[in-house]
Amino acid sequence: MKIAILGKPFSDNIQPFIQTLFDELQRRKAQLCMVEHFELYLKNTINLPTGIETFRRGDRLEGVDVVLSIGGDGTLLDTVTYVGEQQIPILGINTGRLGFLATIPYDSVNIALDALYKGHYTLDDRALIRVDSDQEVFKGINFGLNEFSVQKRDTSSMIVVHTYIDGEYLNSYWADGLVVATPTGSTGYSLSCGGPLVLPQTNNFVISPVCPHNLNVRPMIVSDRSVISFEVEGRSSSYLAALDSRSTPVDMNVQLAVRREAFVARLVKLHHVNFLSTLRSKLNWGLDKRNSSIK
Repeated sequence: MKIAILGKPFSDNIQPFIQTLFDELQRRKAQLCMVEHFELYLKNTINLPTGIETFRRGDRLEGVDVVLSIGGDGTLLDTVTYVGEQQIPILGINTGRLGFLATIPYDSVNIALDALYKGHYTLDDRALIRVDSDQEVFKGINFGLNEFSVQKRDTSSMIVVHTYIDGEYLNSYWADGLVVATPTGSTGYSLSCGGPLVLPQTNNFVISPVCPHNLNVRPMIVSDRSVISFEVEGRSSSYLAALDSRSTPVDMNVQLAVRREAFVARLVKLHHVNFLSTLRSKLNWGLDKRNSSIK
């Protein structure tokens, strides 16, 4: 099996488990390739097997069967941008905090590898959001797994986001910003803005205003077959556009629109993990001592 690995630095207490992961990969004679910056970090942290190939962003991951993302949810979001349209399955190993997307605990790496090699998993295809603009905004990586947002910059003044669905006027949001989330992203920034939770396989976007200056504006669910476009105005000459964890200032005259990407992010799901159980365990969804006897 050929395995690509991406990751971020981790704390000292996690080091033995990462060493165990690479020892087990070597025992199984896995062919390894690793993103350059993480390989450089690990050289000074653990004992790596020999013969590891390295790659950079934009390289084709030829022959790779699965990608391991070692870190938190942010690392997995970044991993999606490396994989892109290649749609290689991604397994998230959580060395971060919440681990909503990176669902495998770092102390369960042996169990995860065993499931991978035995084929005891399913693939969970997650919709991506794509940003189109009349000027380059995200350096060619114009898709994300969670959400796209426009936000005010370094001023207390709100912005106005004139929003259109398939060319038809929806609303002008007087707010600190606006979030358009995928079903996966409905548990992220959109949730903190009062947006609803949406099951991963529903074909929707969630439009959620950030601190709207209206009492009669609420989050809205629309079909992900829609094209959602924006015109932004405010007292500043620019605003902040963000795609997952990547953000950049954008001039007010830049035209932006979002739609569903043509390809998906393919997440590896082990059989004991599902979205509803993750909601309960990670976000304390429905936490109530009266439910303790219900399986």
